[in-house]
Amino acid sequence: MQKKSNRKEELKWFIQVSLIAFFLSIIFSFISNSAVDVLSILPAIIILIIVIAIGVFFDIIGVAVTVAKEDEFHARATKKIKGAKTSIYLIRNSSKVSNICADVIGDICGVLSGAISAAITMKIMQGFNLGFNIEFIISALVASLTIGGKALGKGFAKRNAEKIINILGKILSRFNIGDKKVKEKNNENTSNR
Repeated sequence: MQKKSNRKEELKWFIQVSLIAFFLSIIFSFISNSAVDVLSILPAIIILIIVIAIGVFFDIIGVAVTVAKEDEFHARATKKIKGAKTSIYLIRNSSKVSNICADVIGDICGVLSGAISAAITMKIMQGFNLGFNIEFIISALVASLTIGGKALGKGFAKRNAEKIINILGKILSRFNIGDKKVKEKNNENTSNR
């Protein structure tokens, strides 16, 4: 019975995350590619850097939520400190939060940065009338910035996991994300005792 319930939950999550990825990809691709097509080289490079930074930022959140310890936030929740319950909710759902942040948004940013770098390459080659292809250099530069940024971000996330999740919990609690779910879970745990 429990295995069947887990499979249904996994299938439901698969469908949800796939739909989220699909629609976010469409939105981000449309906005970034439309913007890059009409912009000159420098603003296009700025958009590329922003996309890379977004990917690194969400990777940091994905790592922090998997590393953060729930215990620290229970004391804050009993003192009714804003965001503590949301932080607990994020940690309890760390696999889903990490999946959305690191995989969905991170992968979308990776694909977008590749598409944007190709557009920038074309702009540079046409603008400077280059007779040789520099796409491999720009692609390598984008890959190294992304990988290097994520490597630095992972270390930062591990050292500051509780601080990151605390800040995220405070921000998301303004939208009541997780508060009700944590209350329901705590009520279930109390009634089961």
